[in-house]
Amino acid sequence: MVGRLLRIVIGALLPLALASCVLAPGKFVSKMTINADRSFTFSYVGEVIAIDIGDEFGKGMGGAFSNDAPSSESSEPGSDDGDKVEPKPALWKIVAQDSQTTDEKTDDRADEKAKAAAKKAAAETRNKAIAEALSKEAGYRKVTYRGDGKFDIDYQISGTLTHSFVYPYNVDAEAVFPFIIVEVRANNTVRLKAPAFANESSGKNMGMDVPGADQASSKLDGVFTLDTNAEIVSQNNEDGPTTIGARKTMVWKATPLSKTAPMAVLRFAK
Repeated sequence: MVGRLLRIVIGALLPLALASCVLAPGKFVSKMTINADRSFTFSYVGEVIAIDIGDEFGKGMGGAFSNDAPSSESSEPGSDDGDKVEPKPALWKIVAQDSQTTDEKTDDRADEKAKAAAKKAAAETRNKAIAEALSKEAGYRKVTYRGDGKFDIDYQISGTLTHSFVYPYNVDAEAVFPFIIVEVRANNTVRLKAPAFANESSGKNMGMDVPGADQASSKLDGVFTLDTNAEIVSQNNEDGPTTIGARKTMVWKATPLSKTAPMAVLRFAK
């Protein structure tokens, strides 16, 4: 049963491991304006952080396939049921450790450092390519890669909500986990949710366990504002909307302690 469950988990997470990275918000200011006539403007200004989920996937699996874990069936014959038998190191491990020379250990450490340096260089090359891919997309007024997985982003786009809207989504950059989702519904309403602007469900994004989500949410520091003159059907802002004339605004603070992602359902005039 456990083995079957493990295979299911691996199968579900494997596509994530094949993606190059997940983009996550850092320090930012973001605003979504949705009007009753379906026109909208979305902006995001601030940090975006690239998380290598292939690496995080490996860490998350840990020792899932280790054969060294003690088994409840490994008790020595004749031992009492209540006595605990201390697990012993495998014989091949003892031999390998004893036979390894100082020079071999030094070589191993050098190999590890070389692999780490090569991996970091590959990540930097990939992140520069991500910056180039994003800069070609409509709406990006500035994309600067600062190094160490951090980008400075200035994005703004306007349009009409005749169809749903997702940000970010870029095939070339392999940015697949959105900060914000605007779903246009058939009953003349629109549902907005910003799953990346909260540490919701202990690292779940869009209902999925995302490797690296905890690492990404630890850097979350932003403000998200929804401005509208449409009818508000429902929303989850604790303070509720502030009304100025015909317009209503709601402001959410995004921090590592934020557990509920901003959400609202609005009704269009037509």
